[in-house]
Amino acid sequence: MGIYLPIAEMSVNILVLLAMGAAVGFLSGMFGVGGGFLITPLLIFYNIPPAIAVATGANQVIASSFSGALAHVKRGTLDFKLGTVLLVGGIFGSTIGIYIFSLLRSLGQLDLIISLIYVVFLGLIGGLMLVESVNAIRRTRGGVPPSLKRSGQHNWIHRLPLKMRFRASKLFVSVIPVLGLGAGIGLLSSIMGVGGGFIMVPALIYLLKVPTNVVVGTSLFQIIFVAAYTTIVHATTNQTVDVVLAFILMVGGVAGAQYGAKAGQKLRGEQLRALLALLVLAVAIRLAFDLFLPPPNIYSLAPGI
Repeated sequence: MGIYLPIAEMSVNILVLLAMGAAVGFLSGMFGVGGGFLITPLLIFYNIPPAIAVATGANQVIASSFSGALAHVKRGTLDFKLGTVLLVGGIFGSTIGIYIFSLLRSLGQLDLIISLIYVVFLGLIGGLMLVESVNAIRRTRGGVPPSLKRSGQHNWIHRLPLKMRFRASKLFVSVIPVLGLGAGIGLLSSIMGVGGGFIMVPALIYLLKVPTNVVVGTSLFQIIFVAAYTTIVHATTNQTVDVVLAFILMVGGVAGAQYGAKAGQKLRGEQLRALLALLVLAVAIRLAFDLFLPPPNIYSLAPGI
């Protein structure tokens, strides 16, 4: 069942796109991340031009993140104040990232840079998460209590100035690292088409010591608005958002997220992190493999996007 994508200028199978959206939504609901780090590579694997995949992938993140954030609002596990500070940094970072995106596109290096950034970030983060989660699983099986620091314990970040109290997260911490983290996520969101949850969640837990039950909802709250801002600016500046593609992915994503949330409740935290790490590493390896494969057609008369 084919459908024509007006911005990508190609025909695709709508069932394949629905399956992609549902799969990413399922994983998003299970792991508590936006899913952009998966949908963008999947679209690239399906021969969607990278510029379209990045901008439209950011749009798909909005639907799955909004669905997940609503559930956390009902549970009372969302820190609106912390999420707002992260959002301020995210808007600033996204603005810079979109400028870099446009510059790389004009230089003709966008496709290569996007693939390289994905390989480096996903490989690094997936490797670190896998090591930590495997160690946690071993400790659990051996009857050793987890060694993660609890909220309230301090490190060098907690000695920085300009402190602010976040009551829902039980934190009294400087806004400098919070704004910096938000800006970094916004930068990645605009260049890679990701929500950034796969970076923000571990950063909030391990660096800022935010309680785990508050992290996911707060991360999704920030992702909604940063992804929306990134999508709007990409659409007006680079004209790379395919509305038809985004709608199909969102339909599948929202449905899949509900089932993913139920499945995630049946697994322990360290098991979820291990599965997510393996998934991240698999995507990084596939992208790295494609970088070394010669293209099927060395020359092409297709217009550049």
